[in-house]
Amino acid sequence: MKPSDNKTDEHVESFHEIEQQSSETPVSASSHDPYQAFRSKTFCLLFVGTLIVTIGEQMINVAIGWQIYEYTGSALALGLVGLVQVSPVLVFSLLAGHLADRFNRKMIVLLTQILLALASLGLMILAYTHGSLLLIYACLFMIGIAMAFSSPATSTLLPQIVPEEAYGNAATWSSSAWQLASVLGPALGGFIIALSHGTTLIYAFNACAALLFLVVISLLRIKPRVVQKREETAISSLVEGIRFLRDTRIILAAITLDMFAVLLGGATTLLPIFAKDILYVGATGLGWLRAAPSLGAISVSIGLAYIPPFKNAGRVLLWAVAGFGVATVIFGLSHSFWLSMLMLALLGGFDNISVVIRSTLLLTRTPDELRGRVASVNSLFIGASNELGGFESGLAAQFLGPMVAVAGGGVGTVLVVLCVALIWPEMRRLGVLHESKT
Repeated sequence: MKPSDNKTDEHVESFHEIEQQSSETPVSASSHDPYQAFRSKTFCLLFVGTLIVTIGEQMINVAIGWQIYEYTGSALALGLVGLVQVSPVLVFSLLAGHLADRFNRKMIVLLTQILLALASLGLMILAYTHGSLLLIYACLFMIGIAMAFSSPATSTLLPQIVPEEAYGNAATWSSSAWQLASVLGPALGGFIIALSHGTTLIYAFNACAALLFLVVISLLRIKPRVVQKREETAISSLVEGIRFLRDTRIILAAITLDMFAVLLGGATTLLPIFAKDILYVGATGLGWLRAAPSLGAISVSIGLAYIPPFKNAGRVLLWAVAGFGVATVIFGLSHSFWLSMLMLALLGGFDNISVVIRSTLLLTRTPDELRGRVASVNSLFIGASNELGGFESGLAAQFLGPMVAVAGGGVGTVLVVLCVALIWPEMRRLGVLHESKT
């Protein structure tokens, strides 16, 4: 990989061309443009590519959960899926952030998509041949490696595509792409499982989606950036992101909120159990249950794109995470499919508010030379809590039952909100998100 400070005239001209196209539709300071990020054709291309590859990833999440529970009938085996996938994130995240800040981020994304495609092909072969559970976990471990290196590199491409004043809008629409895929992916996944009585086709689709995303990334025309070469040891460079977050308390508080909410509110991991043994809706119902949080999130995303930026973002974030916890409790206690769907939709809507606020904070308050390492630490905490939350939910469900495990996690989430509000009072006082970097 070549360092990314190689400024070619072609790249510079391409980016200037994009900026000129963006400025053809000026927006007055007094108006709010809900489609500001889409003025960049490069962002449009990235949006479509992200949508396609995330559909494949979400289909895999449904397929893996259904396949492993069919093989084993064990809640603990479902929880191990998250543990296997998070292990590479724990091991490689800091290194991945260091590489994203030192080398070509676009090339890193391309290489990780190749690895993701190979892992998906492995899962396809194992599903077709009814291969061993150990080999399935090995392929999931490969996917975890790909995501560990892809996440910080992909997230730091955004500031090289859109102007700074569009960061919040770009974060909102990027979240919408992920959420839309999270509606289509699980629904398609459940439908394909019910129709084909297997998961082989889903893994084949995900391999194709990864390769298509590879093509999309290769076509992106990205603003060149200057890599600042500083005299520092490798260890010092690796932990620079941690030091930055330690000193930037408002971002640390936002990440802490999201981390514990995801860690304790792991309802989605246990959805195969709820679909099969509690709500009795089968594979098709599982697909809709997996899609429900994203239906709520998409509705919220559209609203966020059209309303002006938050004036009291800190309080909005605290109330959103508390709402996430309450919705989780009600879902855990529900025996009604439609009530469960409603609570999952509310859960997704509240979570999306949290994601947009946290993402905008990271974009607006992190220097570009640190974005890869800060993104890797964010990925480490949020990604790890997501997968460890799945393991925790599976473990708790094994001993306490799924309903108690989910409802208890929701109560814990509300308690975390109270603790964060007391420990970081600046979160309660946080106003607008778009401020100069600290």
